[in-house]
Amino acid sequence: MMNTLRNKVQLIGNLGNDPEIITLDSGQKLAKFSLATNEYYKDADGQKQTKTEWHNLVAWNKTAELIENYVTKGKEIAIEGKLTNRSWDDKEGNKRYTTEVVVNELLMFSK
Repeated sequence: MMNTLRNKVQLIGNLGNDPEIITLDSGQKLAKFSLATNEYYKDADGQKQTKTEWHNLVAWNKTAELIENYVTKGKEIAIEGKLTNRSWDDKEGNKRYTTEVVVNELLMFSK
């Protein structure tokens, strides 16, 4: 059976804030940021509407370095990655969950 990637996400959007760059004790770099994607449609009255979705993204190592050096709030980018879910216990001991896109490819648009 062929090994096929079945968990694939592709998004084009704008950064909602400057990326948070973290250097771990191991020396690995991690970039955390949010991306807004817009969907345009006409409502029942024919008025143009915009629906914005926010996505949490993370990138590691070389991709994180590219993001650190070239990507800022408002920048339009395209990414490809995979969807991941993780959980942790907060300070009060409650189980918390998040869904993120782990970025493995990045394309920057210039204006």
